[in-house]
Amino acid sequence: MDFDAFKCTLVDTREELLGRLGRTHHHLYEREERVSAKFSEQSQELESQELILNLEEEARAELKMIEEALVRISDGTYGTCQKCGEQVQQKRLIAVPHTRYCIDCAI
Repeated sequence: MDFDAFKCTLVDTREELLGRLGRTHHHLYEREERVSAKFSEQSQELESQELILNLEEEARAELKMIEEALVRISDGTYGTCQKCGEQVQQKRLIAVPHTRYCIDCAI
């Protein structure tokens, strides 16, 4: 199986996630807007920040998996299930290019 297309997909997704992380970091930590004096608006802002923090956490986790997949491509272990050692199905790699497991072991 040729992994060049998977590598391109992983690199593109990594760049997208890095951009998203930069935007969320800016929104959370570098904003210049003042906090509203109204409690209801403060509550909504806290909910928004919580959502953004969750999205940031998910992006970091996915970025870690992508980095690990790129290492596996480099060392020749990409596409091999890390649990059973069998070949990961191509359809699964297309759907989840950073997967570590075949469909049977992922369940």
